[in-house]
Amino acid sequence: MKLLNKKSIYYIIIICSICNVLVAQTSKKIDWKNDLEIYKKGLEQKHIDVYHSITKEDFANEWQKIYNSSDTLNDFEIILKLMRLTRRINDGHTSVSLRNMPLQRFPLEVNFIDGEWRVVKVSSKHSSLLKLSLTAIDDIPIVEVSAKVSEVAQFVENQYSQKIRTGEYLNISELLFALHITKKVDKAVFTFLDDNNQEIKITLNSLSVDTSNKVSNFIHLTTGVPEITKPENPSFPYLWFTPIKNSKALYINFESYPTFEDMQVFGETLVNYIATNHIQKVIIDMRNNGGGDLYVGVVLAYALNLADSIDWKNGVFVLTSNKTFSAATSNAALYKQLLNAKIVGEPTGSNPNGYQDMDSFTLPNSKLVITYSKRLFQLSEKLNATLQPNIKLFYNWSDIIMGNDNILHTLIKNL
Repeated sequence: MKLLNKKSIYYIIIICSICNVLVAQTSKKIDWKNDLEIYKKGLEQKHIDVYHSITKEDFANEWQKIYNSSDTLNDFEIILKLMRLTRRINDGHTSVSLRNMPLQRFPLEVNFIDGEWRVVKVSSKHSSLLKLSLTAIDDIPIVEVSAKVSEVAQFVENQYSQKIRTGEYLNISELLFALHITKKVDKAVFTFLDDNNQEIKITLNSLSVDTSNKVSNFIHLTTGVPEITKPENPSFPYLWFTPIKNSKALYINFESYPTFEDMQVFGETLVNYIATNHIQKVIIDMRNNGGGDLYVGVVLAYALNLADSIDWKNGVFVLTSNKTFSAATSNAALYKQLLNAKIVGEPTGSNPNGYQDMDSFTLPNSKLVITYSKRLFQLSEKLNATLQPNIKLFYNWSDIIMGNDNILHTLIKNL
């Protein structure tokens, strides 16, 4: 047998070295047992009352099953089981957050409107799918798909936020694959119906979160009313006010929370405008507000209370939707009490009475973020009940596809 020459031996050594590096890189396994111990201990120590809905024994039993099987499960299967267990704690602020996970998403977003899952945002490449109804994923009916996803969706507090969160999780490719909905982790066949009930099937590839978050790559539905024009260059894109045309009314768009100090400045500017223009009615739109600092929202109420020109008997309205969550729900309930406001629109996605004031800790090995509640707020006489509107109004798909905000239009028409 011919002996290997020096050059051949050199190449073999190089190849072996590369293989060793690759093995070292791919064989690194997350220490889930350590993470699971920190998950359990962290919730017990940090949550105000982690066993308010699930018994300590039931929680421990379910946790032990995950712990015992962690060596035989892949990472996302463990995450999925943790999501199920965390849902049983039964408050919308105690959740397994996926924000640190390198997830892939399919390039579309759907909302449940008028009884169907409608495409409201999609990549520019697939713009023809906008406004269509999603009916199946990999030939599994969307009713079955949404039911499976709804069981593990996080940040759920009631039936309304469950529907919202289900829609938010329906495009996560790893989740759909782990739930045995899709056959491949990075692609799936999506089935849609158009306005003529014609079936459309298309294979979509998942995208990285960074790509999915690039606004320029997507198109989406927008709605509005002719009576309201967003001011140019507002101090905050998520908090601004503008007069409602042909009326003595003001519209306040309150989608998110600034700092305490910034809200004070905003409130002063707002009250000066109301006084100067003799504003009599105010609409506070919180339909897309997912929460923040409850006490910052109280600053807005304090500022508005200084405006004497407002019709304090019949002139204050707060718009809510199923997306109104956490501090936004609490503030809407407080505005009803402090400002004699009428709640208009849809029931809120969270409850005025409930475990709130969210904080978080990170599991050291997986980097999974666990959120939890630090406080118990009781702002309503009804326990475990959503904030119900005084005037119920719901979105119409026929208006949305035309760009019309039928809820806001109806309210303005009846001011």
